[in-house]
Amino acid sequence: MLLNAGERMPEPSEGLLTTIAWGLEDEIDYALEAAVFVTGAAVQWLRDGLGLVAAAAETEGLAASLDTNDDVYFVPALTGLGSPHWDPYARGTIVGITRGTTRAHLARAALEAIAYQTVDAVRAQERAAGARLSELRADGGAVANRWLMQFQADVLGAPVLVPEVTETTAFGAACLAGIGAGFWELSELGEMWREAARYEPRMGAAERERLLGRWREAVGRAGGWAAE
Repeated sequence: MLLNAGERMPEPSEGLLTTIAWGLEDEIDYALEAAVFVTGAAVQWLRDGLGLVAAAAETEGLAASLDTNDDVYFVPALTGLGSPHWDPYARGTIVGITRGTTRAHLARAALEAIAYQTVDAVRAQERAAGARLSELRADGGAVANRWLMQFQADVLGAPVLVPEVTETTAFGAACLAGIGAGFWELSELGEMWREAARYEPRMGAAERERLLGRWREAVGRAGGWAAE
């Protein structure tokens, strides 16, 4: 998660990193970065480690097959927890399992965990910036999962936008190279980002806070597990 902080390097903020967003000749923009260790890799683990799905795309249908998460939460602290928790001793934890829990619940819990961790990151950035997020621009392979994108908008309480070019990092590097080569002007770049899909939040505030509250409880149980 990156939040452009402008030309002045921001002060260190709890749970976040300060990094360079981009640089062009003598101009540098900084960013507040929330480094989350495991998001899409949790779905890869379900596929490759547990064999619960044959392909990552299956998780969309599995998650949508359930009306609720039935109080099953997966904290994917497979390599500890990054921003904003910074707990290297946290370990992956699944809570809420009952006799009725199925692979659909685990697939949904993995997708929900991506969204919950994003909310944690955004809230830390909002505290640092002193402003609320107006919209989230998502990118990467996970944007193909429509269920996840809608759930992300729901628990974030803000629109989630998906671009036509989903590999934003590579696209940005190509744009800077094009500017450096004189192929484009900086003023042209704003028109090159085009929206392919927009997900508006549909979840009520009470349900959002209930889910996030239970997520925070699950994170608390995962914390410090490997500490000596």
